[in-house]
Amino acid sequence: MKKTVVLVDAGTGNLRSVQKALESIDTTVIRTASPHQVAQARRIVLPGVGAFGDFINGLRKNGLEEGIYIALEKGASLLGICVGMQALFETGEEMGVHLGLGLLAGKVVRFPDGLGVKVPHTGWNEIYLKKDTALFQNLISPIYFYFNHSYYCQVEDQSEVIANCVHGIEFPAAVQRGRIFGVQFHPEKSQRTGITILRNFLEIADE
Repeated sequence: MKKTVVLVDAGTGNLRSVQKALESIDTTVIRTASPHQVAQARRIVLPGVGAFGDFINGLRKNGLEEGIYIALEKGASLLGICVGMQALFETGEEMGVHLGLGLLAGKVVRFPDGLGVKVPHTGWNEIYLKKDTALFQNLISPIYFYFNHSYYCQVEDQSEVIANCVHGIEFPAAVQRGRIFGVQFHPEKSQRTGITILRNFLEIADE
């Protein structure tokens, strides 16, 4: 039986690559900017495209923030990707300081100068698992994903960090609180490894 995923469209960019990756694993994708459809969702993918400020403002402009809250209260599972992960936190400093969704404690800041690495952090990089979690099942170390970002999450509760990555400094590559997940990398651009992550998320949402 096909699983259904609601793909949240904040109006900030092309979501086609995420949609195609989900459809490749026999998933029905409902791409929507409707708060009502989001509120009824059992599985939500929040794919961040563009800058934090534009993205979070796009969510609020369309009332999608409230839809996400309602769905989560009903027990939905959510996967935030890249800026979609960053939006889970309290504040973001890209394009000025903006309030995030506040689902996780912490803030989103730019990689500091003087690290001796290029910013944005773009390309393949290894992640290091901190916890045994279903999101990373069926993956064998070393595990590489594709990244593209200039900002990273400073997480207040380190118990919610499930994987780290290093780019000049160590930063959270993935987080989890209950049925809320976030990944800083792009599963849809990470070939077989990324598809495994998406498939694992769908399985978790059925538990």
